[in-house]
Amino acid sequence: MSDITVRHNPERERFEILVAGHVIGKAVYKEYDGGASPQRIFYHTVINEEYGGQGLAGRLATVALDETAEAGIGIVPVCPFIKKFIGKHPEYVGNAVAVAPAHLEFLDNALSARTRG
Repeated sequence: MSDITVRHNPERERFEILVAGHVIGKAVYKEYDGGASPQRIFYHTVINEEYGGQGLAGRLATVALDETAEAGIGIVPVCPFIKKFIGKHPEYVGNAVAVAPAHLEFLDNALSARTRG
């Protein structure tokens, strides 16, 4: 599959992986003002089932975390996949921010507001 691309879609607060121009997975986040520095709370990563087992989630995570780190934004790994990925790739540990109750409360409020709107 040489027609795979990963792009950042800031309007939808997610990184997307595409095959032949069609979104087949995403790493979704919420921007968070961490006070001292901006942070990005990654809370959901998914690849369409028919594309599973091909390493695409790892490719998606690599681009998402690289771009986030390069922008100087802290990575808050709420998503179990992103958390596990960081554990296996120590190059991201310096950019990771420990998940705190404030992150979870912010995320809960942001997601519940989205479903109400």
